[in-house]
Amino acid sequence: MGFLLLPFGIFAGWVAGAAMSRRMVRREVERLESLIESKNGKAAVALAPAPTAPLVVQPAPPPESEKAEEVAPEIIMVLTAAVAAFLGKRARIRGARLVRTAPSNAWAQQGRVFVQASHNLGVVHGR
Repeated sequence: MGFLLLPFGIFAGWVAGAAMSRRMVRREVERLESLIESKNGKAAVALAPAPTAPLVVQPAPPPESEKAEEVAPEIIMVLTAAVAAFLGKRARIRGARLVRTAPSNAWAQQGRVFVQASHNLGVVHGR
C-alpha cells in the first residue's frame, strides 16, 4: 500500500509547485503592468505589434583593442623549430597571431581542464 502513495505524493507535489509558480508569474505580471501604468500615467493597452521592415544586421568592425598584434619573427622561428621537432620534418608556418582571452571564471577554466583531461589519447580505436 505504501508503494502506491509515493507516486501520488510526487504528482501532488508537482501539481502544487506548478500552481504556485503560475501564481508567482501572475503577480509579477500584475506588478509590471502597474509599474507601466504609473510611468505612462494611463492604463496600458495591449496592442498588436505594428509590422516592421526586416532588420538588416551588419557586422560591427572589431574594436581597436582586439586588432591582431604582430608576432615577432623570433617567435615564428621558435614555433617552426618546435613543429619540425615534433613532426620530424620541416614545416612552414603560414600565419600566427596572439589571442587575448578575457579573464574567465575559475570554475569554467577547471571544467575545461577536466574535459580535456578526460580524453584518453593512449587508446587505439578501430583495431
